[in-house]
Amino acid sequence: MTTAIYGVGAMGSAILEALTADGSGDVLAVEGSQELAERVRERYGDRGVEVVDATTAATRADVHLVVVKPYSVPALLEQLAPSLRPGSIVLCLALGVSLADLAAALPEGVAAIRGMPNTPARVGQGMTVLSPADDVTDEQLQRVRDLLAPTGGTLVLPESQQGVATALSGSAPAYFYLVVEALIDAGVARGLTRADALALASQAARGAGAMLVETGEEAALLRAAVTSPGGSTAVALAELEAHGVRHAFARAVEACTERAG
Repeated sequence: MTTAIYGVGAMGSAILEALTADGSGDVLAVEGSQELAERVRERYGDRGVEVVDATTAATRADVHLVVVKPYSVPALLEQLAPSLRPGSIVLCLALGVSLADLAAALPEGVAAIRGMPNTPARVGQGMTVLSPADDVTDEQLQRVRDLLAPTGGTLVLPESQQGVATALSGSAPAYFYLVVEALIDAGVARGLTRADALALASQAARGAGAMLVETGEEAALLRAAVTSPGGSTAVALAELEAHGVRHAFARAVEACTERAG
């Protein structure tokens, strides 16, 4: 199966990194920036990645990952449409491009799936939320999920939930980076070196995430297990609650959902 990736910016390169980590696979990369295209050749050429133009990729690939900026999607799909083969799959990972938009742009017989990835895909710890069109078969959807397995997990949701999925997944790594950034700054203010503060805060984030995923327990239960009544964790959490951390996250999710939907 040949995969084409259109757009090798931050998100596209994260997916490309994961898909080619083991040095196998048949991947075509399409990048309008000559500088980025040359970087892809230099970094991924020995992994079998071939940099080609959009028409060549449309002709040769079985699965097409569209990772360009949303404003570039209409022109790209117009260019691809005449060369796409019936039975091929277009997975659009550009924010806000709907299944109706894809249906209007793609020829009959081409399967359309809307998706929202996140950047931890680069290290195999991402999540891609998939919303397939009604005519996408179970086999086609599974092919896409298998393709994306090296990037992390996948979750299938109705298209109506793509906005909130963006808020809780696509954009959410930035929230956690902000939390870690704040912890580092606080640690440095209390005398830690920045390197030591980074090591402590980032490993805490990594460990907490692993506990959530691997135990399957509710976040509230895991939090309670760390929190002794009247202890240091309890007073720290009380400060966060007093400063409205829950309300801040609720408003952040609401704002992101409205913008992404």
